[in-house]
Amino acid sequence: MPFVLGVAGGSGSGKTTVVERVQAIVGPGHLALLPMDNYYKDLGHLPFEERVKTNYDHPDAFDLDLLVEHLDALIRGRSVAMPLYSFVEHARLPETKRVNPAPVIVVEGILALYDPRLRERMDLKVYVDADADVRFIRRLKRDIEERGRSPESVIDQYLSSVRPMHLAFVEPTKRYADLIVPVGGQNTPALEVLASRLTHALEAV
Repeated sequence: MPFVLGVAGGSGSGKTTVVERVQAIVGPGHLALLPMDNYYKDLGHLPFEERVKTNYDHPDAFDLDLLVEHLDALIRGRSVAMPLYSFVEHARLPETKRVNPAPVIVVEGILALYDPRLRERMDLKVYVDADADVRFIRRLKRDIEERGRSPESVIDQYLSSVRPMHLAFVEPTKRYADLIVPVGGQNTPALEVLASRLTHALEAV
């Protein structure tokens, strides 16, 4: 059976850095990654103005049923066609990405520990923590550089949905974590603990 790892934490907390460290540990071809950002519900049928107004930090924004279905398929050794999502158009792209089964499966996202169906399938649950100001600055930089957003729109979204949804839904999932990684990807001791656990799991696969 593959080893299933959940990596949760607020937007900009350093989840991607932790996943990159995991990838380096397990090596090429040994990790199947399911980022929750790819599993937003398809709102392409809505006018762009309505898609922009959607609260993308609420659990209801995600197609959790499809994510669970794909996770189960990978656990059983079957490949999946993972959806791709455009943060510029706020809609799913017509193409998909093939994700093949691997010894380590990672579910990564702000609400990776929210759904009990996901949690019960995970062998290790990690919550990546970081101060709110650090997370906001990282998000601001990312959304401007990678997603073509204006500073004003990022700030408005942070105040109206990101921050309140983090407090209501993301932060509470910390209690489900087996390992909390403060300061994100800069926490070398915590990452060494994670590396040790993964190495042991790979030897058992």
